[in-house]
Amino acid sequence: MSEKGLASSSAATVAARMENNIVVQNLKMHFPIRRGLLRFKAGAVKAVDDVSFVIKPGETLGLVGESGCGKTTVGRCILRMYEPTSGSIVFDGKDITHESQSRLRSVRRNMAIIFQDPYSSIDPRMSAGSVVGEPLVIHNLTKSRQEYKDKVEELFVMTGLNPDMTDRYPHEFSGGQRQRMSIARALAGDPSLIVCDEPISALDVSMQAQILNLLQDMKERNKKMSYLFISHDLLAVQYISDRVVVMYLGRIVETAPSLEIFANTLHPYSQALLSAQPMPDPVAEEKRQRIVLEGDIPTPINPPSGCSFHPRCSRANKECSESTPTLRDVGGGHYVACHYAITA
Repeated sequence: MSEKGLASSSAATVAARMENNIVVQNLKMHFPIRRGLLRFKAGAVKAVDDVSFVIKPGETLGLVGESGCGKTTVGRCILRMYEPTSGSIVFDGKDITHESQSRLRSVRRNMAIIFQDPYSSIDPRMSAGSVVGEPLVIHNLTKSRQEYKDKVEELFVMTGLNPDMTDRYPHEFSGGQRQRMSIARALAGDPSLIVCDEPISALDVSMQAQILNLLQDMKERNKKMSYLFISHDLLAVQYISDRVVVMYLGRIVETAPSLEIFANTLHPYSQALLSAQPMPDPVAEEKRQRIVLEGDIPTPINPPSGCSFHPRCSRANKECSESTPTLRDVGGGHYVACHYAITA
């Protein structure tokens, strides 16, 4: 590439970093497998294998796939809870891929996570007010005890909790109330990115709807706040997400705007996921065709050659087993990694 071309490419990269909340490029997270007394490396679990996407300010990106596909690992890499094997993570224009833990402290004020289990993610020895106000203390966001108390009470009211309950302990709250407490804690630092890691899977249906509506309300309050919404519940993802990324065995197989991907699903794996999702309309539920995947999910220790989905795909041919498909644009911001979908 010429110097002019390099300069143009560099300028485009800088522009992309500045206009997006998160830019993930070629992210890999391989966990080493160690054996023997000397703990030598015998292999690696390829939990995330070359994943790239962006999240714009104010956008909700849904990340879906079966258990073990690498969704949660991606979220934790972004938060730097894991040290990525390779690739880059740019947050608010700053590359944090290999940032030291001490320097990450200031960055993490603008990042938060809502965990899946509202029972194990909250310290039972801390009062509800202390749980919610913990980020205020860690990042020195209040100047006096009264300001701290007022802010905690404001967060309680904002998330639908009774501010008179700040002195109570987590065991005195229901599962839905605990998850609201987790959301209040995530909002305490006024973050620009919240990773929602299966935030409704441990709740009953009525509570799920309330939590989804609460997350939507919070985003309405702060137009620049982004969500990475990790879930296997496609109806929830469809409701809350602006764009959707489908993962299989550590790779992205399809991504598109939410309305597009549910109306025009192209990848055979995405179609199988969608067919397995219960439908509220009993007539439509009875008429639709189920797609039953054969076999088990391959091991991420030794994934199949070519397309990782080909051992379970009814459309697979020789090309699928030999050539790894790349994400290709099929129009309207819709990308799919499938030889069959592109040539159909």
